Amino acid sequence: MQADMSKTRDNHYVARWYQEGFFEPGRKNYRYLDLHPEVTVLPEGRSFTAKHRFTSAPAQCFYTTDLYTTFFGDEINDEIEKRLFGPIDEWGSRAVRAFMGTDGAERARHFQQFFSYLDAQKFRTPKGLDWLRRHYPALNQNELMREMQGIRMMNATIWTEGVREIVSAETAGIKFIVTDHPVTVYNYALPPEHDLCRYPNDPGIALNASQTIYPLSQNLCLILTNLEYAEDPDGVSPTDKRTFARNYRPSMVRTDAFIRSRQFNDVEVARVNFILKSRARRYIAAAREEWLYPETVARDIWADLRSTLLPPRGSRWLSGGEMYARLESGEVYYQDQFGRTERPRQFLLKNVNEAALGPNDACGCGSGKKYKKCCKNKPKHLRPSWSERSIRERNLMHCRAIIETLGLDKGKEWADVRRDLTDEQIAKIYSLHEALWPLETDILSLLPKPDGTARAVYTGLIDPRLIPEFAVGSCLYFEELIMENPFLHPGSVKPDFNPVKHPTQFHQEFLKATLLMLSVMPLIDQGILNVVPDLCTFNHHLRDQMVALAEDRLRLTSGEVEIDARTKWLLAEDFKRSILALPKEVMRRQIRQAMPELSETEADNVLNYQHRMRERDPLAAMSDEVVKPGMKGGLLQATKMAPNFEMSVYLARVTGAFILTDSPPRWRELLSAQHRHQGVVVSNAPDLCKRIEQADMRYVWDANLVAGMRREGILQGHRALMQDIYNYVLSVPARGRRQKTDSQLASRFTSINSISEKSLKRSTVLQSLGKMRCVIPYGGINHNNASRMLLTSGADHHMDSVPMAFFVETSNPDAYRQNLL
Repeated sequence: MQADMSKTRDNHYVARWYQEGFFEPGRKNYRYLDLHPEVTVLPEGRSFTAKHRFTSAPAQCFYTTDLYTTFFGDEINDEIEKRLFGPIDEWGSRAVRAFMGTDGAERARHFQQFFSYLDAQKFRTPKGLDWLRRHYPALNQNELMREMQGIRMMNATIWTEGVREIVSAETAGIKFIVTDHPVTVYNYALPPEHDLCRYPNDPGIALNASQTIYPLSQNLCLILTNLEYAEDPDGVSPTDKRTFARNYRPSMVRTDAFIRSRQFNDVEVARVNFILKSRARRYIAAAREEWLYPETVARDIWADLRSTLLPPRGSRWLSGGEMYARLESGEVYYQDQFGRTERPRQFLLKNVNEAALGPNDACGCGSGKKYKKCCKNKPKHLRPSWSERSIRERNLMHCRAIIETLGLDKGKEWADVRRDLTDEQIAKIYSLHEALWPLETDILSLLPKPDGTARAVYTGLIDPRLIPEFAVGSCLYFEELIMENPFLHPGSVKPDFNPVKHPTQFHQEFLKATLLMLSVMPLIDQGILNVVPDLCTFNHHLRDQMVALAEDRLRLTSGEVEIDARTKWLLAEDFKRSILALPKEVMRRQIRQAMPELSETEADNVLNYQHRMRERDPLAAMSDEVVKPGMKGGLLQATKMAPNFEMSVYLARVTGAFILTDSPPRWRELLSAQHRHQGVVVSNAPDLCKRIEQADMRYVWDANLVAGMRREGILQGHRALMQDIYNYVLSVPARGRRQKTDSQLASRFTSINSISEKSLKRSTVLQSLGKMRCVIPYGGINHNNASRMLLTSGADHHMDSVPMAFFVETSNPDAYRQNLL
């Protein structure tokens, strides 16, 4: 018990040193107001309101017991208070004082610390923690504290790139107040009653017209304004995101860019206080009681308050413009006014006049679908971008360039391509891939949105030998499939592994990626298969999180990774291919060493046999000059299982999809991520899942045939059923689980699949026979890691969880051991 008494459990979410900046000179307390005092109702029906006005010292204000305390059984831990917020408050106090002062060098010295402190202050309050909690399916106290630390510095880059102004109330009779949520966000287009502002929400700081207000003391207040809005307040949409609104990225800004020219009068101070009070959770404080009621002075409409907050026109902001810096290496660093280090590529931009589109015209989003069946009835936030080339359009540009570069449009066969393949061709095609996907692409704006379409994210081995087995044929059962692009982005790797600079090493990987893209091109063209690049390519913080989480998972398994039969078969094939790629003389020496009893003629026969094997292998490089002596003379061999677990959940949630996999390890990860009620997984559709698991299903290999069957409406009943299943699952949170609907869907599946199975069985096309398993858990599939990645990457529109997942496996488990593929 004595140990517990030494713990700090009364946690001040507004530091006492900060509160003291709002006292009148010579005073040690101020007026404290409870905006929502407790109301007690007596048995006879009378009620009374608790005291809500106080004269208080900082020790009694803005604190909550156990706000940051963590618990491990009976042990109470206060390290968050002491080891996290203790140092933050210590250097935060110095940074705030520096910003209040006029010493530019001191401000520059504390510049990063100030914005780090500001970011921590935004999330450490009860309102900030409630907001954080809202973005996760369920968090206990310990998890909440972990996630609070996981999103630190989320807002710093956006803030530092804006216009910074410090206004003064020194000559005014009213001073600034302090609230229980001091870092306040105001957007003139989003009043407090708007859904985006309802507790615990605040307007996103990246929205054009969002301005961050932070009183530094009773006499000084910091106002941060996004540059585009400051430059043209009436010309930008207030609720659209600012240009290049990406968190966690390096950016070059001027630390001396401050406006400090404005002295506010009583009405202007009262307007700021009115905003602060409107966005507070429960408590506000001021040196004088009358200042706690700014509404008696500021009677403006919410939108009209912006005139006070906008930085003065014509001021020398020292913000924006292009920057150039010469680095020690001699390279020149470039950055535009939005933090971009690359200029927009004009060939990727487009301008579509929606008013001129007819219902049957191609949709402006580039999906390949008719306007009436795509974006016509979708709200803007559920549409992919109309101002840039779509994922589909870029993939088709890439595929057509591959066909032209390799001469496939001039009658060349694949064997000719392999025989004639040059380093120049490889470098050219990888360069185009890099050009189509600039590192600063806003990939989230190009992805499909949670628009109600029953689409699936495929996660598994991205390889031309395995994708046809199940993924291609799945396009007959699902309306749309999302798969990761097989091409490595040259800008995402170190120079030593760059395929543009070292194309020889990529002969084999190039053939694999190229063959896969060309084989699924018909599905891409029809908008059935959406081949998306690795999202981590465009967001280094997302990549770092993914890698760290994968390493954590590997440590938990003691470094042991279970390899399934398909992966073993794939690795064996790749190893055999790497041996066949060796130069002729090297192979001859190996044959002689392994079998010294062979004659020269017999050795030549073995060598010729190996050569014929290489010729028959569509993924083998044909040239004897590909592998060269030396450490860097080999071929790169990669096995790509993508997206990984967290990114699969991330991508599914951000696109409103469910998950499809043919990987046993991935399936086990998905099963472990099902929502559990009191430790038990509850299915939304147990009858349907059982019927699906019992059925045989056929998967057509040829993408051309699948595309043709889709045009003819074959298996449309399956796709319509999948849409109805999806709709039912999404309705469960509001309407509850319904056994009757589950039984009806199960019966429909049995009937539809029986007809489909017989129809495909009569066909002579190459196909796989497989079993599909399905989980549709109440509460969906999710993980806190994926929620954090969504939050920190700026994904505003996404599902709360993945509604369901499917696992496909062969009906012949010996197929890989027997090398039947």
